[in-house]
Amino acid sequence: MKYSRCWSAASALGIAAAVASVAGPLAEPSLAAVALAEAAGPEPVAYVTNQGAGVSVIDLSTLKTVRTIAVGRDPRGLAITPDGRTLVTANQADADVSLVDTATGKVIQRVAVGANAEFVRIGPDGRFAYVTYEPSSTGKPPAKGEQGSKDDQATPAEIAVIDLAKFVVSARLPASLETEGMDFSPDGRELIVANEGDDTVVVYDLASGHAIKKIDISSYGKRPRGVKVSPDGSICLVTLESSDNFLVLDSRYNVLKAVAVGQGPYGVAFEPGGAHAWIAAARSGQMQVLDAKTFAPVASIPIGKRCWHFTFTPDGQKVLVACGRSNALIVIDAVSLQPVSTLTGFDQPWGIVTYPKASGSLDAPPRNASH
Repeated sequence: MKYSRCWSAASALGIAAAVASVAGPLAEPSLAAVALAEAAGPEPVAYVTNQGAGVSVIDLSTLKTVRTIAVGRDPRGLAITPDGRTLVTANQADADVSLVDTATGKVIQRVAVGANAEFVRIGPDGRFAYVTYEPSSTGKPPAKGEQGSKDDQATPAEIAVIDLAKFVVSARLPASLETEGMDFSPDGRELIVANEGDDTVVVYDLASGHAIKKIDISSYGKRPRGVKVSPDGSICLVTLESSDNFLVLDSRYNVLKAVAVGQGPYGVAFEPGGAHAWIAAARSGQMQVLDAKTFAPVASIPIGKRCWHFTFTPDGQKVLVACGRSNALIVIDAVSLQPVSTLTGFDQPWGIVTYPKASGSLDAPPRNASH
């Protein structure tokens, strides 16, 4: 099975029969094969980084793990190109990224980035991967009462820009202390980055590589972690892990308000269509669902331990939550807002994305796509 470009066997047999009946018994086998490939659709899969054991590939039609891909040590963030052909993982312990051919499950290139590589996002056009790394970070959360790495002598983090055609770091964007979540503006021209070490959010112009806005959020809370722009681009949410709230920014990144949620909010995403915002309140062990206009609570769904990142399935019917200290994925019915199953056999799952690309804390579908 070709795991990002695989086909449904039942559909394939039906299409092959149809081709044979039209083309006749003397039809070239290649004609049937071409028609089959063009008519069939991609079989949805999820990719899950395990800090202890590579990347698990999950067939979303069965919710079964069908392969484990060996990458670098302690893989954290991951991203998939728009065509589904290349998976990029940030290998924290190896200070690099792995570029994986999803058809073969083989690593085609390792690219050195820097110490404590953590988050990955791929630009909407698929040309560049943006990878955060943190030279001054220990890779562990601060002790209770500590702010983070507000140290005048600390080495600031950077964002490595990897050219995916050449497999090289083509630029490095200077960042603040301890970079965290990232998202793109609706037009793909700006990158919004949370910096937990100095309680800021920085916006970059990607054409120039320059920071064009820096927002000090310290008067609202501590340790910004997740960042997510709404599907219509009108607002941006930023979770503040140590103050149990999140910020609502307008389309030009001005703070509109702060909203209280459960303990330790981290991953954040809008559901397909944007009616609700979902926030993983990791320390509360809850997935919180809020009205995306009023931010009134809609549901609080029990999950597992250290659940930071999650994704909707491409059809928008389920949510898969990676729970690192539970060594499991929690599956939530996105309609009933109830947990429906627990997938086991993981080793400290950290990040999760799907192909076709779906709404999630680490990814989003193309802006022109609809669910």
